[in-house]
Amino acid sequence: MLFIFDMGGVVTSTFKIDSIFEKLHLSRQDFYQICKLNDKDIWHKLEIGQIDINAFWKEFNLRVEVLQRENYDNILALGDTLSDENDISNIPQVKNDLFRLYFHPQLNTKTVELINALRKKHRVVCGTNTIQSHWENHLERGDYAFFDQTYASNKIGLAKPDPDFFKTILEAEGYKAQDSFFVDDKEENCSAAASVGINTKLMKSPDDLYKEWIKFAE
Repeated sequence: MLFIFDMGGVVTSTFKIDSIFEKLHLSRQDFYQICKLNDKDIWHKLEIGQIDINAFWKEFNLRVEVLQRENYDNILALGDTLSDENDISNIPQVKNDLFRLYFHPQLNTKTVELINALRKKHRVVCGTNTIQSHWENHLERGDYAFFDQTYASNKIGLAKPDPDFFKTILEAEGYKAQDSFFVDDKEENCSAAASVGINTKLMKSPDDLYKEWIKFAE
């Protein structure tokens, strides 16, 4: 059987991205709204590897400059809005990679124990949405070494919850959906995997996952 593990929130702790929003004096909503200005979503492009991290922050800074210089209501695409709770003039220019600076994932040792047990009998891979900064950090830490293969959004050009993300993994691995299992901490990603026939498990805790799947290693 094929087991597909998400990384953040399953193998490691999730990225505390709110620290970036605080640094930029932005709400979560407005950060992503700036990323999506004029229907050009630079966050999604970063996540699927169409732009690198330097291009992302350069474009983000440029958009902030324009918003601060102009009446931003006049340059937003139809339907784009920024909330009134943030003062656009307070957004600082980003001079280093905040995604790397604030990224300090902690390993879930119980999940790693499960992965090691499953690999004795089954194929175990990682299926993760990530960006260049986090990909490099996980590589340095050796987090991907727990798996037989890693399928990362910034490398394969597809991101969850796109069903094609899962179809691509199944095709590459040569497994049928009914013979595959997927775990993720986000319900929408589990739903997308289930839509193509993969057995899914919503991550609640490392102990819960271990109790549910250790039977496949016995």
